[in-house]
Amino acid sequence: MFKISITPEEIEALPMTSFPGQITVIDSQGIAFFKALDYLGRQKVIGFDTETKPSFTAHHYHNGVALLQLSGPDKAFLFRLKSLTMYRLLFRVLANPKVIKVGAAVSDDIHGLQRYSNFKPAGFMDLQQIVWEWGIRDKSVKKMSAIILGIRISKREQLSNWEAENLSDSQKRYAATDAWVCREMYMKLLESERNPLTPEQINPPQHRDEDTQSNQ
Repeated sequence: MFKISITPEEIEALPMTSFPGQITVIDSQGIAFFKALDYLGRQKVIGFDTETKPSFTAHHYHNGVALLQLSGPDKAFLFRLKSLTMYRLLFRVLANPKVIKVGAAVSDDIHGLQRYSNFKPAGFMDLQQIVWEWGIRDKSVKKMSAIILGIRISKREQLSNWEAENLSDSQKRYAATDAWVCREMYMKLLESERNPLTPEQINPPQHRDEDTQSNQ
């Protein structure tokens, strides 16, 4: 059985972990691009995430998705979307129902990607929508990975510039980890016995009180 929830103090006590495999940045339609698509197309389950350059100015126009991260068990690919053009070819994997794409809050990511090419998504699995079946209430990737995998992941680069001319090593590691860890959590859940939250556990009294106050 997994914890229902986890505290920041409990997370801090866990070992820091990041993606241990090969990370490849794809910013052109060359050999690496096609090798990446071949690898991803042969996977049954891959991790999925996107990154967008943050805006710290009020009423600033949304920057759009800058990076698409797709990860298998040992290789992660970071596609720099604003440097690519063959979106229909790239997004075929996102429309392939035979390749399960695992992420968190995936609908927002999909909508952002569809601004590049209006593909029909298939085979997506949103961890935030299913973890309750295993008795988990927390929904952030950091908390879910701590509960499910017993690890701590860094979120330090989350608000960094994802449109920088060159991504730093720490940005690459962060981006790869966010996609990879979603895959690892899903695989762990599949190996584990389900223990669904009860309605009372999903929305405990203190949560209901907070919801009531926020609506007043």
